Amino acid sequence: MSVTIGTPLQSTAFKVLLLGSGELGKEVVISLQRLGVEVHAADRYENAPAMQVAHYCHTLNMADPTALKTLIDTVQPQLIVPEIEAIATDVLIEIENNHIATVIPSAKAVSLTMNREGIRRLAAEELGLPTSQFRFADSLDRFRHACHEIGFPNFVKPVMSSSGKGQSFVKNADQIDAAWEYAMQTARINQGKVIIESKIDFDFEITLLTVRAKNPQTDILDTHFCSPIGHQQQDGDYIESWQPQAMSENALLKAKEIAEKVTTALGGCGIFGVELFVKGDDVWFSEVSPRPHDTGLVTLASQFQSEFELHARAILGLPVNTTQHSIAASAVVYAGVDGENLRYQNLEQALSHPDSDLRLFGKPEGFKTRRMGVVTARATNTDEARHIARDAAQKITVKA
Repeated sequence: MSVTIGTPLQSTAFKVLLLGSGELGKEVVISLQRLGVEVHAADRYENAPAMQVAHYCHTLNMADPTALKTLIDTVQPQLIVPEIEAIATDVLIEIENNHIATVIPSAKAVSLTMNREGIRRLAAEELGLPTSQFRFADSLDRFRHACHEIGFPNFVKPVMSSSGKGQSFVKNADQIDAAWEYAMQTARINQGKVIIESKIDFDFEITLLTVRAKNPQTDILDTHFCSPIGHQQQDGDYIESWQPQAMSENALLKAKEIAEKVTTALGGCGIFGVELFVKGDDVWFSEVSPRPHDTGLVTLASQFQSEFELHARAILGLPVNTTQHSIAASAVVYAGVDGENLRYQNLEQALSHPDSDLRLFGKPEGFKTRRMGVVTARATNTDEARHIARDAAQKITVKA
C-alpha cells in the first residue's frame, strides 16, 4: 500500500499527535514537518521544546483519561506518538481497539514499557531473555525483604520513571529506608511500587537503536539496527554518548537477537531504544523505550538518518537507512542554575571546533541538573569525539 501525505493546515492534512513535547519530541516534530505532516504537540506545561516547532500545541495532564480522550477527539489524528511515560494508557488501548487512530508503536508497547514491571516480566518470564536478578516491592517491609534477598549492592527504581528519576544505588542495609522514600517522592507517577535489581558485573552498557519499518517490496515489517551506542550515566541519567561502541562480533549478534525478540513482541513500527549490559561475549537485557532514546542524540552527527528521521519515516511507512557515516559523540549541557529566562553564553567558543554542533532545547525553565542542550562532535575515533564534545559543552555558560 502506497503512502499518501496531504498538506498541513488543510483538509487533506496527515495529522500526528505527539504526547510529550521534550527535546527528543522536538527533533521528531522537525523530521515529520519536513515530510509534510501536520503536528500537534501536547505536554503538561506550556512552551515545551516540541511545542515551539509544531503547528499546534496543547497543554494538559496526559495522565488524566478524560482530558486525553477529549484532546484526541478534538485533533482527530491519524497517528498518536507518545514521547513520555506519564500517559493514560487505557485511553490509548481503547483508541486502538476502536480503530480511531494508530498508536505508535502500539498501545501494548506503550502500556508495557511505561511500567518497569510489565516490560521486565515480558523480557525475563515470557521471552526468556537474560536479565539481572530482580524483585518487585509495594511496601517498605516487602522492599526491605527484597533488598536482603537480592543482596548488596543493588539498584532501586520506581516502576514508573525515566532518566534516573527516583533511582538509588543501595550499598548496604543502612540505605534501604532512604532509597524507598526517594523512590516514592520522585517517581513520574507514584504507583507505590519499585523494582530491585542485582548489580551486574559488566564492561559497558549500550543502546542498540532498533527500527521496525515496512519493507516497500513486501509490506512486511523488517527489523533494522543502528551501530551500537556507548554511553555514560550519572544518577541514572545520560551525560554523554558515542557511536560506535566497540564490542565483539558475538556480543553484537546476541544484542541484536535480544533487541529483535523484545521489539517484535511489543509490536508496531518505529524506533526503539534497547538498553543492554555487555561483558565480553555476554549480553543482558536492561530496558527498552518505544521511542527515540536520549543517548541517540549522537545520531544527529553520526548517521545519514538520525534516530528522529528514522522514527518519522518508519511510523509513516517509508523506507529507512540506518547507515552510519561518521564516528561521533554527544555531551549534555546542563543548566547549572535554577530559574527562568535563561541566557546561554560563550557559544562561539563552544563551536570553535569545525566538527562540533549544538542543540539548545529552549526549555522555559531550568534547574541545576536539568538537561538544556547537547553538543555533538565528529572525529576519527570515539575518544577524540568525546573530548571535543565534552570540551564544547563545558565552555557554555548559563545565566539566570
